[in-house]
Amino acid sequence: MIIRAEKDSDITAIETLTYSAFKDHPHHEPGAAPTEHLIVNRLRDANALTLSLVAKVNNQVVGHIAFSPVLINGETTNWYGLAPVSVSPEHQNNGIGKALINQGLAQLKEHGAEGFVLLGEPEYYNRFDFKALPELTLTGVPAEYFLALPITDSIPVGEVSYHPAFFE
Repeated sequence: MIIRAEKDSDITAIETLTYSAFKDHPHHEPGAAPTEHLIVNRLRDANALTLSLVAKVNNQVVGHIAFSPVLINGETTNWYGLAPVSVSPEHQNNGIGKALINQGLAQLKEHGAEGFVLLGEPEYYNRFDFKALPELTLTGVPAEYFLALPITDSIPVGEVSYHPAFFE
């Protein structure tokens, strides 16, 4: 497996992969079409993809992860949202998502990231030391599913806002 930054030639593969990875996802309304691929496209179009990595196996894109900046209390921070992370259904449960997450976190830490947030399953993301922090909230989301990974000892307090691309 090779993990590298996305290239323009990967965009269609990322879109197809992300759609298929989230098709029939248990957190979507039954029968609802995925929108995660559209979020990635809108982040890219808005130049708001801080980091976009692909995982390739046999020269095929089989995984993708996106990181974008978040605001805390409406202020620019050095915190990033991890979302979405996608692995093609036929390659899931083979460590590709884990490798993408670890690589993305490491790269952004090297560039001074102070923390990360995500909306996800605690059972999965706890293995990366993400946990619910009472200092950080996301409107409308149960606290146990809004997880954070601080890098520094200074944890901001307040409401987190994702880029508008997540809601268009």
